[in-house]
Amino acid sequence: MKVTQEKLPDSQVGLEIEVPADVSKQTYEQTLRKYMKTASIPGFRKGKVPRQILVQQLGSTRLKAAALEELVQAVIDKAIAQEKIEALGNYQLRSGFESLIEEFEPGKSLIISASVDVPPQAELKQYKELSIKAEEVVYKPERIAETLESYQQNLATLVPIEDRAAQEGDVAVVDFVGKIAESGKEPVEFEGGSASEFQVEIKEGRFIPGFVEGIVGMALGETKDVDVTFPDEYPQEDLAGKPAVFSITLNDLKERELPDLDDDLAEEVSEFETLEELKQSLEDRFKKEAEDATQSNTEKALLDELVTHLQVEIPKTLLQREVDHIVTQTVMQLSNQGIDINKFLTKELVENMRENAKPEAIDRLRRTLALGEVAKQESINVEDDAIAARMKEMMAEVDDPTKIDQDRLKQVVNEDLLKEKILTWLSENASVELVPEGTLTQDDESDAIEANSEEE
Repeated sequence: MKVTQEKLPDSQVGLEIEVPADVSKQTYEQTLRKYMKTASIPGFRKGKVPRQILVQQLGSTRLKAAALEELVQAVIDKAIAQEKIEALGNYQLRSGFESLIEEFEPGKSLIISASVDVPPQAELKQYKELSIKAEEVVYKPERIAETLESYQQNLATLVPIEDRAAQEGDVAVVDFVGKIAESGKEPVEFEGGSASEFQVEIKEGRFIPGFVEGIVGMALGETKDVDVTFPDEYPQEDLAGKPAVFSITLNDLKERELPDLDDDLAEEVSEFETLEELKQSLEDRFKKEAEDATQSNTEKALLDELVTHLQVEIPKTLLQREVDHIVTQTVMQLSNQGIDINKFLTKELVENMRENAKPEAIDRLRRTLALGEVAKQESINVEDDAIAARMKEMMAEVDDPTKIDQDRLKQVVNEDLLKEKILTWLSENASVELVPEGTLTQDDESDAIEANSEEE
């Protein structure tokens, strides 16, 4: 069978297949015999319908179309195998099926045009000696004191206060009535603006700006009017940006009594027996978090730089698979959150999810293809012993190992370890400049502001 190949965009190969006359005749005859055995024609028993009658009753177009469906699938599969093409997914017919029916004459040769997606040919213009900047996350010792304080706050008891005025850090129980107080108008109560026995911590940011600040200095039983202005971004549009006055009555006042920062506290909030052990654990954890965050920033910067040197055409089949994977992950996350997927998902919503997932799918594929090209060029692979060791670690944390697909787990572990090795190689062969945390974010914001200014 004669097959002519043509390279097409989006990592496709075009095929022009010349179907021999004997093949076209054989396929048509097989189709005809199948219909003669199964067709129900009045006045004839099944399997006894004469050829001429069958053609008259069913029509030559219908029979040719049925034969063509068999023929197209068979010859394209054969052409792919003959040319040793690594096809991804199904073929796409480039010849119009209607025109093929018109051209199809059993016993005569026929030209069929099709296309198939093939693995993309990735090309990296550069992957050695990449030059990048990455934000360094530095360990902050003060996080230990902050964490210990939060433990104390969580275990604090509320003690009633009667002999002093309210101050910052107290917990107040108040009644209040809120009214919109626009200039030149009589103050008007608004829905949701009143409450009784409302407990609020006197701490900035706990309520509408100015509300809790107004409670500071109040005595028990005192009533006070506090002027505030709702933020412009307030969720209730009818209140956003408007001035208001709250009449507040202080009913009760409490302060937090913190437990001592000692070994007893350490035992209550952790598996450690002493405060020093807890502090050392927190220090080790925060240092590890900082190191991991710095490494993550470095790896992201390496990948972002690497893909800028990548030239590749992503086939539609691969893109579709990745989009499907992202949408499936999203649906599973929603389901795990208790959302009834059957009620939530509509055909239109799924199509929107698929469309929105395309940019992320393209980014993922480009990163994967770029990393794969580095592995190929540098002969980077993962040893079986390393895979087995990582799988053993993961299985030790699984409650029911029988539910784990070992083949799938092995594939995932291999991919993860390979990615780690490639990124390590890239890092060792790159120029990495660590800059203070927030530096690159500030640069991005400055670039965005500058770009907006130029547009204006």
